[in-house]
Amino acid sequence: MAKFLWGLLKTARPRQWIKNFALFAGLVFSGQLDHPAAVLTVFGAFLIFCGLSSATYFFNDVFDIERDRQHPFKSKRPIASGIIPPAVAVAISLGTIAVLLPLAYRISPSVFYASFVYLILQLLYSAYLKSVILLDVILIASGFVLRVYAGIWAIDAHLNIWFLLSITSFALFLAIGKRRSELTLMQGSAGKHRETLLHYPEALLDILTAMFANSAWLTYALFAFQQPPIIVKAPFAGILNNVAIPFIEAKYLMITVPFVLYGVMRYLYIVYEKRQGESPERVLLTDTPLLVTVVSWVLTIILIIYYLGG
Repeated sequence: MAKFLWGLLKTARPRQWIKNFALFAGLVFSGQLDHPAAVLTVFGAFLIFCGLSSATYFFNDVFDIERDRQHPFKSKRPIASGIIPPAVAVAISLGTIAVLLPLAYRISPSVFYASFVYLILQLLYSAYLKSVILLDVILIASGFVLRVYAGIWAIDAHLNIWFLLSITSFALFLAIGKRRSELTLMQGSAGKHRETLLHYPEALLDILTAMFANSAWLTYALFAFQQPPIIVKAPFAGILNNVAIPFIEAKYLMITVPFVLYGVMRYLYIVYEKRQGESPERVLLTDTPLLVTVVSWVLTIILIIYYLGG
């Protein structure tokens, strides 16, 4: 029984829930992080997406049972190894979805639609589209973008188009990096695990990786630049009054661009030198320089928006 319960937890992939923190992006950048009601609303949407994403992993492992058995690590997954019967996995997934979708609608119809579209895309991906070159990475990226916008819609926030382009670019960058690392890891047996890898030449993946790495940090820089100038409040204003440079009112979010630029460069190093980009969430939690960069970026944004600005 303990082995079965551990198998359920492992299949739910709680480590993957880190992706759902993307729902808080709109909350932070819209200036509502200090609004308790907004925080609770987004946290509720976060929990719903954690449950829905776990439900899709159960389905995915059922669809991928034969492919996973050819993989050096995924063959140990509970469904692939026989710990959890496929019928039980499907029942758990459907039950979870049936409970969580109505809760999503209670938060907001927009959150419900985002959740529903997310589920449809994930099911299409698991059933077929993961085998279609280019569409597979677009669907992976779409799931991340939907998470971000579910958080935005939950609190009826509004962010400019550069934010959407930045999120899309980062999502595609991570998805392409995932495919590049999978191809390296599987080497000669790539086709047995995922047929679409056979149609991804290394040169193509290298070009796409460079393309989205550039667009990721550039669109974020444009997003930061397009934000209204932040007027410094006391006591910071008193300190800056003595400085000849006009620091009282400036686009301080531009300070965060170097963090993003280094993060992109570090991730490229991880993909190409350490060859560990197959699991972005594992990379974030285990690569200390990248983790420090992300935490520093978040803290700097909070400092600028909520403590420096008035």
